[in-house]
Amino acid sequence: MSKLLIIVGSTRPGRNADRVVPWLTAAAGKHGAFDVEIADLRHWPLPIFAEHAGTIGDINDPTYSDPLVKAWNDKIKEHDAFIVVTPEYNHSVPGGLKNAIDTVWLSFGFRNKPVAFVGYSGGVSGAIRAIEHLNHVFVETESVPLRNTVVLPQVQDAFSETGEATSPMTRAALGVMLDDLAWWSAALEKARADGELAPGNFRIRAALAGN
Repeated sequence: MSKLLIIVGSTRPGRNADRVVPWLTAAAGKHGAFDVEIADLRHWPLPIFAEHAGTIGDINDPTYSDPLVKAWNDKIKEHDAFIVVTPEYNHSVPGGLKNAIDTVWLSFGFRNKPVAFVGYSGGVSGAIRAIEHLNHVFVETESVPLRNTVVLPQVQDAFSETGEATSPMTRAALGVMLDDLAWWSAALEKARADGELAPGNFRIRAALAGN
């Protein structure tokens, strides 16, 4: 069973993530492919990323500048798949969420693992522009961002009083996304077990050093 981490990307008071996350977590648990855990960034007050060669300690087992940074890297490293729940701030990603992704440094915790996205907004966008930006960000982490996503425009009207999604399209999109995430997680877990290439920038440096 894949270890799935749901990352809650908003820390804002009154956030609509609190409408979305219980529904998403229940569905992921019922899917049957995942052991589900939530990482709410409200509970991870990470410092603004400032790691460098002088802060990490042993490069083979980094301690970083703050114990919380190490704990966050360890938390990401121990999971096989991720769902990022995000709103959209000024057509992009919340700053705290971007910082949390950037803070996963030298552990390569996202590398060769699938990442799916659930976006929500009070308006019509459903955070699709934030999701597009996150795709670019996660490519750089050498993870596998998935094409099929869930977008929730007018999120204030997206759920019934019992917390169920009211739109058949939303329910169908979530099923497709979870199936894709399970498939990719199983495939990449096997690939990692069979042996991984070193990160690309390490191989480039090695190739240049050999010339």
